[in-house]
Amino acid sequence: MTTAPGLSRTEAKARFAELRAATGRVDDAELDAIWGALETLRPEEMFGAWKGGEFTTGHPVNGMLEKAGWFGKTFTSRSDVQPLMCRGEDGKLFSDKKLGKGEASLWAIEFRGEVTASMVYDGQPVIDHFKRVDETTVMGIMNGKGGVVDGRHLYFYLERV
Repeated sequence: MTTAPGLSRTEAKARFAELRAATGRVDDAELDAIWGALETLRPEEMFGAWKGGEFTTGHPVNGMLEKAGWFGKTFTSRSDVQPLMCRGEDGKLFSDKKLGKGEASLWAIEFRGEVTASMVYDGQPVIDHFKRVDETTVMGIMNGKGGVVDGRHLYFYLERV
């Protein structure tokens, strides 16, 4: 697998950890360099429950998921995905189908020249692509007509629950 020029997979993982812990704004170009060095995934490797977080880049969606109570994503099978698992006021998790305009499915889709696990929303033109950071963490990039705003992607991560 090809890695980004000048950035090894080990360096990418270390930089990912640093940027994930950052309290300020993170640069899209740094996240793109990390993405380029990470390993692709097969859709089946995403099965299970994941807790999510996002990188603050200045993307218009930054902060909206937190306001909605977003917890993460659940991948039961390729055709059964809950992309917006949220925590209600009662503390219980639920799939916010209204916010997500339905649920989603899981596919192997080419993005930036590589085929990787990708989640396609049922009711909106948004695709989330995933790459492996380590055995329990993946990095995601929101793509598609509804996900790219002013030419910019939303960058996020998921950790196995």
